[in-house]
Amino acid sequence: MNHFTSKNTKKTSFLVIIASFLAIFAIFSNTACSKSSASESDQMISYAKSNNITYISDPSGILYEIITPGNSTHPTINNTITVTYVGTLMNGKQFDAGTITYALSNLIPGWQIAVPKIGIGGEIKVLIPSSLGYGSRGSGSIPGNSPLYFDIKLSAVK
Repeated sequence: MNHFTSKNTKKTSFLVIIASFLAIFAIFSNTACSKSSASESDQMISYAKSNNITYISDPSGILYEIITPGNSTHPTINNTITVTYVGTLMNGKQFDAGTITYALSNLIPGWQIAVPKIGIGGEIKVLIPSSLGYGSRGSGSIPGNSPLYFDIKLSAVK
């Protein structure tokens, strides 16, 4: 039986065209994301330099400076933490501040990465790319695709 009929050839051609289109789309999508990430990284680095933050780059994309390491009790994702913090956009506008107690697992991914780097009594300055913050959706007065800066002091771990 011959499987290379005109109908099968048309299906194969159609699938090749679709696969080519998807490959090109994926390449351009990845390029667009890389430009956005590079732009955010540039914003974060500029903010750090302008605010005298001597940062360490984490593989996740966050930039941080440990001001005070705190004691040896570091939180894990399973802990509830109490922190005092200030949150600021890259334009210097403060969007939030206060003292909160939350399960670390319920906070943005950037905090889940940064806060365990300090112990109780510790303070960390952290710049978080939007992908580890509120992403493209934003939240309240935080626009979508906004990298964020936080000054965080850890006061309790349960």
